[in-house]
Amino acid sequence: MRDAFVRKLTEEAETNEDVMLLVGDLGFGVVAAFGDAYPKQFLNCGVAEQSMVGVAAGLAASGRRPFVYSISNFPSLRPLEQIRNDVCYHGLGVTLVAVGTGLAYGALGYTHHGVEDMSILRSLPGMRVYTPADALECAAAVDEILADPSPAYLRLGKNKEPLMHDEQPDLSTGAPLLIREGTDVTVIAAGPIITQALAVAEELEPEGVSVRVLTCPVIKPLNAEAVHAAATGTAGIVTLEEHTVLGGFGSAVLEGFALQGYRTPVLPLGLADAATHIIGGQEWIRERAGLSTDHVRSSVAAFARRNA
Repeated sequence: MRDAFVRKLTEEAETNEDVMLLVGDLGFGVVAAFGDAYPKQFLNCGVAEQSMVGVAAGLAASGRRPFVYSISNFPSLRPLEQIRNDVCYHGLGVTLVAVGTGLAYGALGYTHHGVEDMSILRSLPGMRVYTPADALECAAAVDEILADPSPAYLRLGKNKEPLMHDEQPDLSTGAPLLIREGTDVTVIAAGPIITQALAVAEELEPEGVSVRVLTCPVIKPLNAEAVHAAATGTAGIVTLEEHTVLGGFGSAVLEGFALQGYRTPVLPLGLADAATHIIGGQEWIRERAGLSTDHVRSSVAAFARRNA
């Protein structure tokens, strides 16, 4: 997905000289092509993410559209004060791009686990939040970001996520995107963990549980009405995210439903509070944190039968 992001941004930079890419002294195997093609639209700000966001805010105030790119928490949590005060307070069109969110960099330890970023960034005023599931959703998210001159957060997987779509989807309404039909229970995933939702649907089909699977790349502003409509005819919604359940996608759905008065059952599945500190490979952490395919399958099956 990170390669798809840089390809898309390179295409945009060809016709829009305001588009800029700022990096924190990393990812040159991915971003080098952009820098070579458009050196005046590329800045390596060094290992100084707080300063990088400040620079991006200044560029945005001058009419540019800067994209701040780094690993997981480095463009999101490390410069949080600058994001809040320099970017959101002034409503500037800075886009923060975090690659390898969730547990993609799990073996590097808790400092590299992007598992609270969505809840923190979506709480900031005016900040839009996108968590695409594949390269095509990523490209669509960039289109939506550039169409609106307000702050944005783009949350990416690490790389080589399988495609969920045949063509670039339309994200303009913020509605979830149908990936697989089903009639018993609806699973809506945020981000690349959609592959696990599809595996669960395949495994439950022989057991007589029909699972509808969707992605929801637009987390904020959340289209609660469309999320609610996506579950029509099923027992309820299971939200799935590689992120803490505290304030993440599932919380956003519950908040939206509460405000709209919807009574559709919702089960948020994600990382429990203490599970965010486990260190190891991505699948290894999922297994120990109760987010493996087996755990999710059991939870979805029990939810479907309980609410049938």
